[in-house]
Amino acid sequence: MNDLNKSTQDFAAQWEQARFSVERVRKELGRVIVGQTEAQEQLLISLLCRGHCLIVGVPGLAKTLLISTLAKVLGLKFNRIQFTPDLMPTDIVGSEILQTAEGGSTRRFEYTHGPIFANLILADEINRTPPKTQAALLEAMQEKQVTVAGVTRRLEEPFLVFATQNPVEHEGTYPLPEAQLDRFFFELRMNYPSLDEEALVVRQTTGRSEPSASAVLDAAGTMHLQSVAVEVPLPENVLQSILRLTHATRPSSELADDYVKKYVEWGSGPRASQNLARAARALALLRGQPSASIEEVRAVARPVLRHRIIPNYQATGDGITTEDIVTHLLKKLG
Repeated sequence: MNDLNKSTQDFAAQWEQARFSVERVRKELGRVIVGQTEAQEQLLISLLCRGHCLIVGVPGLAKTLLISTLAKVLGLKFNRIQFTPDLMPTDIVGSEILQTAEGGSTRRFEYTHGPIFANLILADEINRTPPKTQAALLEAMQEKQVTVAGVTRRLEEPFLVFATQNPVEHEGTYPLPEAQLDRFFFELRMNYPSLDEEALVVRQTTGRSEPSASAVLDAAGTMHLQSVAVEVPLPENVLQSILRLTHATRPSSELADDYVKKYVEWGSGPRASQNLARAARALALLRGQPSASIEEVRAVARPVLRHRIIPNYQATGDGITTEDIVTHLLKKLG
């Protein structure tokens, strides 16, 4: 019993320390980023869950600024990779280059690291590069390692990829297949700022100086936050709600209603259930809640499910989107 009490006290102390660290991170982000509160929260959830994030938004919404500022506040190494049609896999993972020793007597191949070797990667416009190059990034995301010339090299921890897509312009793009989309923990949608938020953006960014953020954590501190998020309790009733929600997205499931059977081609797989549970725990930590609840599940359902549900042709004909389907499912969530 004493050991149990000590373990409970230790977690409570860690939880309080984590909450303090999270608030410091949010405060520093707020010094630079105006608005986009939901996007900031969802990026932090992805970070706490060690999950890669796909960010969809039109140009000019400060996606790059948000991610680079987050990396600075967390004290993480940041690299931005601009995806273009001529980008090669070696431009991401690195390559071996023939080097000549002094005097020119001997030559040998030496490995040169690619930009993938960082803690936080911004894969800008990931759908503008061919599938072969996309696959090189997605393999690194999944395995957290790269293999060049038969040699496998581990990536630094923590390792996260935030990829962006422009939802408007599709000419010359290579859409990610559904199986590769499923590798992303979240699909995050960024919207235009409000009138007041945009006014503040203009004031802050058109003067002599712009606000900047300071590092409040480092790689070890970030990984500690991630370990605390995993320990947040997930009550049995919340787990059952997650499972019912995921199964209700599948037309072949007995939990699917007529709406889903009419409009859904394929529902979400088990990875959705896992990510809903992880995200609910992380959001509970961000909100200062002692355990995850159904309200946290509701809050994270859209970014978890929207890229894992495939509407059928009838949905397209009737103008039904994945957002509509998730909205319908959330109304039934107990």
